[in-house]
Amino acid sequence: MERNLILALLLSSVLFALFLFVQARLFPPEPVPSPLAQAPAESKPAPALPPPAPVPPPRKVERPAVVPQRLVAVEGPIFRGMVGSDGGKLHEWVLRYRGDKPMVVGGTLGPRGLVLQRPGLEAGSVAFSVKEERLALGPGRPRGEVRLAGQDEFGLLVTEALGFHAQDFQIEVTIRLENRQTVPQAIEILLPWIAPKKWADGQKEGFLGQRPTRVIRLTGGQIHRDYDLEKVAELSDEGKWIGLESEWYIAALIPLSPGFKVAIQKGPADTVQVALTAAPPPLAPGQAWEGRAVLYVGPKEYDRLKALGVGLEETINWGHFFYIPFLSMEWVAIPLLWLMNFFHRYVPNYGVAIILLTILTKILFYPLTLKSLASMKAMQALQPQVNALKAKHQKDPQRVQRETMELYKKHAVNPMGGCLPMVVQIPIFYALYLVFSLSVELQNATFLCFGRLLGSDLWICDLAQQDPTYVLPILMGVSMFVQQKMSPTVGDPRQAKIMLIMPVVFTFMFLNLPSGLVLYWFVSNVLQILQQHYMDRGGRSLKVAAK
Repeated sequence: MERNLILALLLSSVLFALFLFVQARLFPPEPVPSPLAQAPAESKPAPALPPPAPVPPPRKVERPAVVPQRLVAVEGPIFRGMVGSDGGKLHEWVLRYRGDKPMVVGGTLGPRGLVLQRPGLEAGSVAFSVKEERLALGPGRPRGEVRLAGQDEFGLLVTEALGFHAQDFQIEVTIRLENRQTVPQAIEILLPWIAPKKWADGQKEGFLGQRPTRVIRLTGGQIHRDYDLEKVAELSDEGKWIGLESEWYIAALIPLSPGFKVAIQKGPADTVQVALTAAPPPLAPGQAWEGRAVLYVGPKEYDRLKALGVGLEETINWGHFFYIPFLSMEWVAIPLLWLMNFFHRYVPNYGVAIILLTILTKILFYPLTLKSLASMKAMQALQPQVNALKAKHQKDPQRVQRETMELYKKHAVNPMGGCLPMVVQIPIFYALYLVFSLSVELQNATFLCFGRLLGSDLWICDLAQQDPTYVLPILMGVSMFVQQKMSPTVGDPRQAKIMLIMPVVFTFMFLNLPSGLVLYWFVSNVLQILQQHYMDRGGRSLKVAAK
């Protein structure tokens, strides 16, 4: 009987398990509601329960329908500008760089100010308020700040501080985000600058002008330039800075805090936008984030750019000697630029500084010039004997060449002695040309300026521009002609006549070149004439020829 009872219990257990299996397959139970859904709103979930569902996005907060825009006038010895409450946008920025030079045109161009972007939503504005009405900087107040404070449509507190320096063109930007909502907030910030892909004909300036025409950035340890803004590609990358440049000026965005990226984006209506972007981790309730950057809007002064410490001085494109990649001209041009600025510190006239620099280079190369002139004089003294050899051996050019070299050797004359010293000086001359052509320091720098006459400057009121009176190029041509007449004539007389035409050619070439470069060439010719006169008067050529 006990055995039958055990069998009955086992059979019942099997049948019960089979019943449960069939019931689960044919009649599955409905899902049990989550305890979080069943619990009242004020109840707290137990720690052992699964993680809650994703937190809903923050709710929008009420803001004034129309926020009046405020403009704060910022003025210093070397700039003036207007800062708007619309994200700290620069509505005006004028460089007092020996005269007012605008760097930003009106309208939608230029820096847009701070822009906030949330995932899946359009960029939103911030209802900023600003207390300052005017910020005046000077000796008594070398630094000042414009502080904007407000909140976006989701209640995120945003503070933007713009720091200005009386004697600098950089603007320090400090951004602080603070989440006072009860849910986390994810946000991306942009500091953009907008430029047209192509300037209208009425707004065009030369490549040395104030309007930026190229995108430039320092990423991956190298400088990259995009010359055609209509074909520039979008990107987002780690980098030291990004900006827009012309040959003389630059507007650069420089990140100082980690987490920033440099970006190139398409702007509205045929514009291109360069920007600094940052996407900090989602801000928990009560958490804050702060980011710092610098906006430099000003001239490409080498010392000023180098002081920033981010390689911005490399935006001055010194080029390469004969386009050879490893022969950078900066190794020669930068010391010459330093010397010119050194002279200007003690003699506050860049025209005089150029004259002093020209005299210094002539002194340094005087031994080479002396050797070149002596060699040319010696060859001139031997020219009758060379002509006699040519007449004697007209049908044997090789013998003429051989005996001519023996003649030079006998009198210790190097036929290349007149050329080699000049070849050594070519890199210096080219570097001086680059310094006078690319140095923004010469913009609006006067030399002998007597005012204006009939709408034109009289005389040299801007060393970076051509001489409007054409007096200096003509003087340069005359000095070059005198130098050619004083130079020893060696070789074919027809070649000497051709050389006399060169002053006319150079005069026309120099008509539209910067006055600073023409001034250097003119002074160099005058010094060369004095050197040749000294050579002739001292009888040095006769001494060399008598060897």
